[in-house]
Amino acid sequence: MKIHALWCHPRSVSTAFERVQRERGDLDVLHEPFMYDYYLNQTKRLFPDFVPEPDHPRDYVDIRAMILRHAEQRTVFFKDMAYYVLAHLPDDPAFMASMSHCFLVRDPAESILSYYRRDPGFTQDELGIEAQWRLYQALTAAGHKPLVVMTDALRADAPRTLRRYWAHVGLPDAPHAFAWDNKVPEGWESVKEWHGDVLSSGAIRAADPTRDYPAELAALGPVYAGYDAHHRPFYEAFAKVATMQLESPRTHQK
Repeated sequence: MKIHALWCHPRSVSTAFERVQRERGDLDVLHEPFMYDYYLNQTKRLFPDFVPEPDHPRDYVDIRAMILRHAEQRTVFFKDMAYYVLAHLPDDPAFMASMSHCFLVRDPAESILSYYRRDPGFTQDELGIEAQWRLYQALTAAGHKPLVVMTDALRADAPRTLRRYWAHVGLPDAPHAFAWDNKVPEGWESVKEWHGDVLSSGAIRAADPTRDYPAELAALGPVYAGYDAHHRPFYEAFAKVATMQLESPRTHQK
């Protein structure tokens, strides 16, 4: 049994990261399974265009059991927001130990601007980088060595970054997986309206160098600037970890 978890935050290019794992063909890929527990049990806010599938388990215990059942048959990859599981996973050492862990982190200003286009009512907690850091701390305190991937690096050189991830978690190289078609994958039906860009892109694309993210963020007003100010220290902490892992990869192996 093997499970690979990608802990991310909204609009971090995590769905494109997931799409590559689907294209490999050797993984059972689950799309944000713990979303159901968070949005149906932990908060009263149901974000736009989320249409829960009636047969999907809806609480942490049942979702955990579903993932473990899948892993009995095939190697599982899933990506989820860290804030979905922060209330439960740190107190579940057996489940933590059953999987590899990777964190994908994007500059908060870029994430805010992308999130705003889809859902301007998102909350500060939903930006999610603080929760990622809290989960990262819990995992490292328990003896795990999660890989940290910065979205800038992923977008600048997706093949190199993903091959580094695969090497870290023990998956073979899969050069055919870096491009995909526009079909809606299984498991995306409940949130497919959020991922049109990924479906149409066909690959992980480089960032647009002409955009002035600080100016665009300032134009949104003080609420979103406050979100950025709150999460930026956690983003910067992750950036330091990512740099150290690149400089000393042997000391940060799983």
